[in-house]
Amino acid sequence: MSQLHDLTACDQATAVRRREVSPVELVDHYLARIDGLNSQLGAFVTVCDEAARDQARQAERAVVAGDDLPPLHGVPTAIKDLNLTAGVRTTLGSALYADFVPPVDDHVVTLLRQAGTISLGKTNTPEFGLPCYTEPAVAPPARTPWDLGRLAGGSSGGAGAAVAGGLVPFAQGSDGGGSIRIPASLCGLFGIKVSRGRISNGPVGGDTTGLSWNGPLARTVRDAAAMLDAMAVPMPGDPHWAPPLPAGQTFLGWADREPGRLRVGRFITPVIADAQVHEDCRTAWEQASELLASLGHEVEDIAPPLGQEMVSLFETLWSVAAHTAPVDPAREGELTPLTRWLRGRGAQVSGPGYLAAVAALQLASRQAVAATAGYDAVLTPTLALPPRPVGWFTEAGDPAADFERQKSFTPFTAVYNVTGQPAVNVPLYWNRQGHPIGVMLVGRPADEATLISLSAQLEAARPWQHRHPAMW
Repeated sequence: MSQLHDLTACDQATAVRRREVSPVELVDHYLARIDGLNSQLGAFVTVCDEAARDQARQAERAVVAGDDLPPLHGVPTAIKDLNLTAGVRTTLGSALYADFVPPVDDHVVTLLRQAGTISLGKTNTPEFGLPCYTEPAVAPPARTPWDLGRLAGGSSGGAGAAVAGGLVPFAQGSDGGGSIRIPASLCGLFGIKVSRGRISNGPVGGDTTGLSWNGPLARTVRDAAAMLDAMAVPMPGDPHWAPPLPAGQTFLGWADREPGRLRVGRFITPVIADAQVHEDCRTAWEQASELLASLGHEVEDIAPPLGQEMVSLFETLWSVAAHTAPVDPAREGELTPLTRWLRGRGAQVSGPGYLAAVAALQLASRQAVAATAGYDAVLTPTLALPPRPVGWFTEAGDPAADFERQKSFTPFTAVYNVTGQPAVNVPLYWNRQGHPIGVMLVGRPADEATLISLSAQLEAARPWQHRHPAMW
């Protein structure tokens, strides 16, 4: 028999509107699942059960009263623990912020609430969102529900585990070097890294590097598109803004449109030259290429748009960004070894050195975008390796070795944080061990619409919604 968590987020919104299910029933159902499964998954750091039930009762009263309802009215979701939530503990994945309760909401939190969603709490993330796996000192590891001995990725690892485990129908994440696409690949989800400036980082968060942006993780393309519609609202004072869709269009609407015949470039040579692509990841990429061709798209091999020179430049920005969250110098020793190591590297970068790295990456980005301008989309593996065991990145006890393993694990994703192009993970393939292996599609600047349309076509041709981990 079908259960409430079998419904997509869009189906839940429709069922609430038709009074076939109440927001209270949805929230109670998911809170029960969190209570039963979160200890295995490490998905949630903080559960806001009382606040969620109160919001659900208010949402139910609005339905009964016949009020005009927002598009996602009564649908549960979750907020990444890097994002500020007024009155709700926000740890930033760090023991130093274990008791931090911010006074304001991030704009994305406000916008999701205005769209009618009900947050059930805060999802697990590594310290300051810096690594590509989620094993913080402040919470248990986030594990993929497909294999509880393996990591859900990061830095939106808790969000990925929550959605794939059926603890929420969709969740908000953020992506500064692959942090949505990585857990989406490891958890068998569709995830969108948006264009630079598509979603606000305000009112507090800055856009100093231009790398990190909020976005959705979901089980279906339509659910992710609906969440993107809710979050992609221009906010006053933002330093970047991607061009909005033409009047009357929505990203959800693009999920129901045929993409037409597209020209797709593909490459599999990692930007990080010494990274080796695992056979499973290559197979997923080859099968995706064949599927695209069978749907009538023109698929051809291209050279990687950025070279090895971007690696050290990106590392410069990343290590400086490790200083974004204020840290009491007296408590520096309480940070994880990786965070301390990155901050140490960042502290050695001079102001002129940082500006030179930014300028060089901007030049390389212009050249990369120009090099692929003739293609509607670019296909690569999302990751170079299948899901990694818990503790794999840190087992050497050396943060430098940890960072090198991260580079070998994810040598494709950060390229598109640098260029600012939209990119998605599409869950088309599972290996013999039953682990999901995603592929990445990259769009033209500010063209999430084509990626959503193309991804929906792939989903229709090779559906994945029926695939669930054993705990489902």
